[in-house]
Amino acid sequence: MTDTGGRPTGFDYLRLGLAIGVVCWHSVVTSYGWNAQAAFAASLARPLPAILVPAFFTVSGFLVAGSLERSRTMGMFLGLRAIRIFPALAVESLIAALILGPLLTTRTLGAYFSHPQFWSYFLNILGDPHYYLPGVFTKTPYGMVNGQLWTEPFELKCYVILGGLGLLGATRRRELFLGLSAGYLVLGAIAAAVLHPELLQTAAGLVSGWLLIPSFMAGVILYLYREVVPWSWRWGLGALVGGMALLELPMGENLAILPLAYATVVFGLTNPPKPRLLKDADFSYGIYIFGFAVQQACMQLAPWARHWWWNIALCVPAVTVVAALSWYLVEKPALGLRKPFARLEDRWLARPHAAPTRLAAEPTR
Repeated sequence: MTDTGGRPTGFDYLRLGLAIGVVCWHSVVTSYGWNAQAAFAASLARPLPAILVPAFFTVSGFLVAGSLERSRTMGMFLGLRAIRIFPALAVESLIAALILGPLLTTRTLGAYFSHPQFWSYFLNILGDPHYYLPGVFTKTPYGMVNGQLWTEPFELKCYVILGGLGLLGATRRRELFLGLSAGYLVLGAIAAAVLHPELLQTAAGLVSGWLLIPSFMAGVILYLYREVVPWSWRWGLGALVGGMALLELPMGENLAILPLAYATVVFGLTNPPKPRLLKDADFSYGIYIFGFAVQQACMQLAPWARHWWWNIALCVPAVTVVAALSWYLVEKPALGLRKPFARLEDRWLARPHAAPTRLAAEPTR
C-alpha cells in the first residue's frame, strides 16, 4: 500500500473481474431459469460462483475502511458512500421502469403505468429491492428485472454499522472491532436461526445473505491490521483453496469468511499496469448494477441466445458499454461532489468548538 500511494490497481482489476463473474453466473438463471441455477449451485462447481459476492463485500470493507479513516466527520463519510451508490442505482431503476418496461411489457401502457408494481419499483432508488415490473420479462426463463439488487440492503447496512462503530470508537481499538466482529458472526447466526431462519437460506445454494456483513467486516479488519498482517502470494493462494474447500462442508461458509477475505485482499494489493481505457475509470459497479436487466432484455429479444455461452458472449460486451456510459455520464460526475462536500466539511469544522472526529485508527508507524 505504501509503494502504490494507497491506490493499488489490483483492486480495480479485482472488482472488474468479480462484476463480470457475476454476469457470467447470472447467464445460467437468465438462460435456463431458477431450477437450472439451483442444480448448478448444488454441483461441485458451487465454490466458484459462491465466492463472488462475499469477495465484493470484502473489497468494499477494506477500501471503505480507508475512506472512514480519511473522513474527519461522519457526514463526510456517509456523503461519500451516498454519491457512490445512489446515482447509478437511481438511473438503473429509472431506465428499467420508464424505458425497458414500457417497451417490453405485455400489458397495455395504461395498465402498466397504473399497476402497483410500477410505483413500488422506484423504491429501488432508496436501496429497497423490488424485482418485478408488470408484464416485463414474463416470456423469459426467469421473470425478475434486476435479481442482483438483493445485495443492496446488506451493503447499506454495512456502511451504517461501520459508521456507528466508528463513532463509538471501535475502529480506533482494532482488538475491540475484531472481538465485536467475531461476536456478530456467532451471535448473529444464533439469532438468525431463532428469529429469522430465512436469512440462513442460501441464494440458489450459494451463500446466505447475512454472511455478507461478516465478509465486509473481515475486509475492515484486514485494513485495520494492515501494519502486521503479512502479504504473501503463497498464503493468498492457500487461503483461496482452503476457503473454497470449506464452502463444500456443511456450514463451512462460516469458517471460509476469513481465508477468502485474506485471499481477496492479497490479490487486490497488487499493482499491474492499467491500460489507458481503464485509467481513472471504474466500470465494475455499473456492470453489476445494469448486468441483470441487460441480460434479461437480450434473452427476451433474442430467444435463440438462451444458452449460457451466447448469453455471456452477447451480454458482457453490451453491459460493459452500458457501464462505461454510466461511469462517464453519471458516476464520475457524481463523485465530483467530493470537493463541495470537503468545503462543507471545512466550514462545519471551522465553527466554534467544532473539532475533527477521528473515526478510525491511526496507522502504526
